[in-house]
Amino acid sequence: MPFMKQKDPTLPPGQVLTQKFPVLHVGSVPEIDPQTYRLGFVGLIENPFELSYDELRALPSTEFRGDIHCVTRWSKKATYWRGTLFRTLVERAKPYDSVTHVIQVADNDYTTNLPLAAMLDDDVLVAWEYDGRPIEPIHGGPVRMFVPKRYFWKSAKWLKRIVFTDHDEPGFWETRGYHNDADPWKQERYASLPLWMDRTTGTAKPRKS
Repeated sequence: MPFMKQKDPTLPPGQVLTQKFPVLHVGSVPEIDPQTYRLGFVGLIENPFELSYDELRALPSTEFRGDIHCVTRWSKKATYWRGTLFRTLVERAKPYDSVTHVIQVADNDYTTNLPLAAMLDDDVLVAWEYDGRPIEPIHGGPVRMFVPKRYFWKSAKWLKRIVFTDHDEPGFWETRGYHNDADPWKQERYASLPLWMDRTTGTAKPRKS
């Protein structure tokens, strides 16, 4: 059995410990060649730029050793990740004072959103290594976002673009009834008022019953 039944007081409420690394994602696993990979930084910033996979790995790196939590109620302890501190990339991008949110754009038309303030934590990485090896495609390689304080859907696999905005833009799961903040310790799994995205205006509104 992949899940351990005993409760662990160090886990967020409602979570169950797993020794494996369950695979959950939207769509099929894309084929991304690290040699042609590009990660773009766009939106309300002074310095839009792109990084290749090699350029990203050449930047100063930071490691994270700790737990991850999925909204489907599994948690995995003592994981090991390495990547570029997202805050370092923000400093290069130089967001305008009006920026409030960061939108992660990934393959398979996947997006997810978080406040810029949350993304500036010292454990948020643009990750390219897991457990001492390049991240496997099944787990989001070659490059994924890593935001360990939030449920794992807020850490987009197959990351391809970072958009800085002056407003919130709920993403794939957020517009389907999942909580906009996704704090595991508060059990922020689902929104009390599910949102839908107005594709004309780009804003989120309460879903009509």
